[in-house]
Amino acid sequence: MAMTAEFARIAVDVAGAPYDVVIAPGVIDRAGDHVRPFVRKDSVAIVTDAHVATHWQARLDTALGAVGLTGVWLILPPGEATKSWTHLAQVVDFLIAHDVERRDRVIALGGGVIGDLVGFAASMVKRGCGFIQIPTTLLAQVDSSVGGKTAINTAAGKNLVGAFHQPALVLADPAALDTLPLRETRAGYAEVVKYGLIDDPDFFAWCEANGARLIAGDAQARAHAIAHSVAAKARIVAADEKELTGVRALLNLGHTFGHALEAETGFSDRLLHGEGVGLGMILAARYSVRRGLMAGQDAERIAAHLQSVGLPASLATLNLACDGRRLADHMIHDKKMDAGTLPFLLLRGIGQTFLAHDVDLADIAVFLDAELAR
Repeated sequence: MAMTAEFARIAVDVAGAPYDVVIAPGVIDRAGDHVRPFVRKDSVAIVTDAHVATHWQARLDTALGAVGLTGVWLILPPGEATKSWTHLAQVVDFLIAHDVERRDRVIALGGGVIGDLVGFAASMVKRGCGFIQIPTTLLAQVDSSVGGKTAINTAAGKNLVGAFHQPALVLADPAALDTLPLRETRAGYAEVVKYGLIDDPDFFAWCEANGARLIAGDAQARAHAIAHSVAAKARIVAADEKELTGVRALLNLGHTFGHALEAETGFSDRLLHGEGVGLGMILAARYSVRRGLMAGQDAERIAAHLQSVGLPASLATLNLACDGRRLADHMIHDKKMDAGTLPFLLLRGIGQTFLAHDVDLADIAVFLDAELAR
């Protein structure tokens, strides 16, 4: 990892398709210099959403124009509902109409929804064209833009239809976070904390000391958190790109519970993805306590930190009209399901996440009933 106080270049060393993640304030305004070597034509297809376009469409056009490129734009509605069959078809049709070829690169400008949707469309067009990620949310910069997981949601659950398709380049501009609502920043922060809980207790301690500064807009804290998180994910992805050995599965900490909560709330603004992950990590820790794997004080330390930065820390805050069995039923279609058994990410302590293969969904339902009444 090459890094100075204001710049980091992190290599993601996946077999056959290595790429760099460039992290630097103002990198969107200099995107043309980075994108030009990857683009063979004088125009480039760009997909974003209406919120992001308000802040960044003109600036990215200027940056591309400085190196002789013209952006051709598709602007989609914002929100999780855009990760759908309907909008996937819209993106595919747009790319085909723009005569995108297999060696071309499409730009995904936005948060995790746009990155996932555009990456999946790129994996399909002409049996696979390239794409460049320019993530504009904290969640996307520290997690979803790196690693090549692309997908849409279906009625049965989140991210159930997708593909592994690595980007050619990732440009992460921490200055883009200044345009986010506070709630979006908080939601993305949950994915930062995740890297400490997986296998880095020192980084979790750093989060406890600096998380509030990061959320409040401290540039140094943001740059450190983004670079550290990307480096951690790059290491894990390089070891297990397609989640075959179980190493990459560690990145799903909190997601099984979180996705069930997202499904129950209709993949809506009632619960943002990062909020679901944060609450899911708390539930994973508390369930680990129930199993006798983790000290209760460690689980409550996690809950206390996430609550201290404004993230939901209990199911009661969601006002769900369901029971634990209904939430557990949402987990049946989880992508990790293997021969009828759902592996769970649990913890033996802070920084000691592991994949458990002996979890009974009936016991999860009982646990969730208790949490709903907490």
